[in-house]
Parts: sequence; structure tokens; C-alpha cells
Amino acid sequence: MNNFSKLGFILAALGSSIGLGHIWRFPYMTGTSGGGGFVLLFLVLALSVGLTMLVAEMVIGQSTQTDVASAFEQLNPTGSKKWKYAGLMLFTGPLILSFYAIVLGWVFYYLVGVSFNLPADIQASKQILLGLENSLGKQIGGLSATLFLTAWIVSRGVKDGIEKLNFVLMPLLFIIFFGLLIYASTQPSFKQAVNFMFGVRLADINHKVFMNALGQVFFALSIGIGINISYASSTDPKQNLLQSAFWVVVPGIVISLVAGLMIFTFVFEYGDSPTEGPGLIFVSLPVVFYKMGWIGSVVFILFLCALAFAGITSTIALLEPPVQYLIDHNYSRPKATWLVTLATYILGVILVFSLNKIYKTYLSIFHRDLFDLADFFTTSVLMPLGGLASVLFVGWIIGKDKLRQITTHFLSDGLFTLWLFLLKFIAPLVILAIWVVKIVQG
Repeated sequence: MNNFSKLGFILAALGSSIGLGHIWRFPYMTGTSGGGGFVLLFLVLALSVGLTMLVAEMVIGQSTQTDVASAFEQLNPTGSKKWKYAGLMLFTGPLILSFYAIVLGWVFYYLVGVSFNLPADIQASKQILLGLENSLGKQIGGLSATLFLTAWIVSRGVKDGIEKLNFVLMPLLFIIFFGLLIYASTQPSFKQAVNFMFGVRLADINHKVFMNALGQVFFALSIGIGINISYASSTDPKQNLLQSAFWVVVPGIVISLVAGLMIFTFVFEYGDSPTEGPGLIFVSLPVVFYKMGWIGSVVFILFLCALAFAGITSTIALLEPPVQYLIDHNYSRPKATWLVTLATYILGVILVFSLNKIYKTYLSIFHRDLFDLADFFTTSVLMPLGGLASVLFVGWIIGKDKLRQITTHFLSDGLFTLWLFLLKFIAPLVILAIWVVKIVQG
């Protein structure tokens, strides 16, 4: 079987999780959640519940060495085929990819069309993003480039495509980000950014901040969409999954913190607000970098390159689970890749039209355009549902004796007992809490 090497698996899983979640979502969630309290909760939850859920999904894949749907069916001790429907989570990936590729297309557009001509004020910056959203040609072009590149890499396979890409892009990503952090540390406002990120103010911690931190852990680790199961099925059956999961979670946390420190340093340096929300990168940062002069264009280009690298490693991860499913059902890898990509592309084009002011009215449901609806439905319904299915299946269905047997190569008796407790009782409550709150708030 065309398996990952040990390092290749870790880099692939890390690449799937970093993406826009760590670099785009984490800073704006930190900014809108008060700073230090959110960061502390995120760190604690990522290293406990997050690590627990990640290992559970990896166990499903490693112990079966097959696609997501077949893995649930194969591990079910009762022989019932009902649990194979939990494997339908693999189709959440292309749904996410349909709008994720649009946003990544924006990154490519900003890299080529905006970084050399940065807007001088927030109003001008908002007009650039609004103009992009209303330009069918630019958005479909960005979507096409993103999906074509993604499909080309995935069609080359685990070793020649996914692993080789991550061996190049992951080190480059860390080099660029730490270079930007070193530059940010020379700025007078760096200390203010550190205080904002790590100054825990108990009065700022409330149930909303707690739920935001839980949601960020879930989103950042790609839980509930089959990626971790799919990648783990292509690794050595005796690889230490706890160690691998640790090397996915910790560097991901590091990238999140570096992104936050860097972005907030520049935001504070030039008098902007950290509470700008999702527009922090596409609206606020271009103006901040404009105020830095020519060096701002250089820094912005490096930042966008890092964001593009992280984005591509995530898009290939979103595409791989359904492709692997079709391969296991007698499709060639190229044919499976381009079939899934075509379906994703068609949906992506429809979502592009839903963002356009001319067509938005006709492509809206419940006062949401289809782009926002796809985002809400996948991240607030399908991902928690897929994650819940995984932890319930591993914690309650496989059986303690069998589970112990397939984890002996990486979990001691004490760690197994702790992990199983978290898996059976804590993780399901966490997922249900995220699910209920997100749906109510949505």
C-alpha cells in the first residue's frame, strides 16, 4: 500500500489542521473573545479534549487501513452495517472545500492584485473586498485555480503528491511565520500584543468565550470530517498515534500563537482594533501594512504566501477522504480525484453566484445566502455530528477489550484509562455543547 512515512503522516495531518483555521480564524476569534482568557481556554482544551478526539479518529483509520465508511463497518463488533453511515462524514469535506476554495481564491487575488497597491483606509479596503465578492470572473478564476492545483496534487497520490508537498510547504510556512514574528518583536507594540494575548482577565471569561474556545479546538484539528481517519489509514499500523497527535496539536498551537502575536502587533502599532472579526485579514491588515510603507508590501506578501501554503495543505486534506472512498470502490485515483473535484467545482460556482449582489436574492434561504448557509451547515451541524459519531463509536461501540488491544503499541494502562474516560464522558458532552450553542446562536 502507498503509505505515508512517519514524518509524512504527521506533516500531512498538521497541514490539514493549520490552514485558515489557525492563521485566519484564531486571531479574529481571539480579538473578538477578549484575548488572554480565550487563549488560555484554547490551550487547555486543545491539549486535553482536542488531543483525545484526534487520537480516537486516528485509531479508526490506523486499525483498519481502509476508507472512512468501510472503517466504521469493519470495526463494529456486532457486524451491523448501520455504523457505516457514520462514514458519510467524508462527504462533509467537499462541502467545506466548495467555500474554502473561494476564500483561498481571495488570498491568491490579494497576493497578485492587492499586495502591490495596498488601500490607504478601511473604507477603500472594504470596497476592494466588496468588489471581489461581486466579481464573478475574479472569484471563479480563484476557485478554478485553487481546485485545479488541489486536484493535481491529490491525483498524484499519498507519496508523490500529498507527502512531497507537505515536506516542502510545512517547513516554508514555519520559516516565514517565525521570520515575521521576529520582525514583529522589534516593534514598540509587540509588548501590547503579548499582554493582550497572554494577559488573562478572569472578568473576560464567560460561557460565550468558553464555547468559542471549544469551537476553535474542533475547527482547528479538523475533527468530524474524516480527514484524520483517512490519513491514519495510510500510515504504519504500529505508528505511535499519541506521539503523532501530539506533534499535530502542539505545532498547530504554536502557529496560532505566532499568527496572533504578529497580527495584533501590527494592528496595535497602527491604531487599529483587534475586534474587527472575520475581516481582520482581508480588511484591516491591508490598511495596517499600507501605513508601514514599502516594507508593508513585503511583509504582506510573505504573510499571504504563508496563508496560501497553509490553505493548500488543507484543501488537499478535504479532498482526500472521498477520493480514497472511491479508490476503495474500484475507481482509479485520477478518475476519483477529478470526479469529486468536478462536483465540488459546480457547487463552488453556485456559491460564488450567491455572493454576487445581483444573484444573492435568488440564492438565499432563511435570509442567508448559500455561501453563509454552507459555512453554517458544515461547521455547526455536520462537523460536530461527525465528531460525535467518532467518539461514541470508539468510546462505546468498539468495546474496551478490543480497543485496548489496538492501542497497546502507544498507550500505557494508565494513559489508556485516562483517554477512555475523556473519550466516553467528557468529549461527547463537549461536542453536544458546541452543537447546541452554535445552532441556537446561528
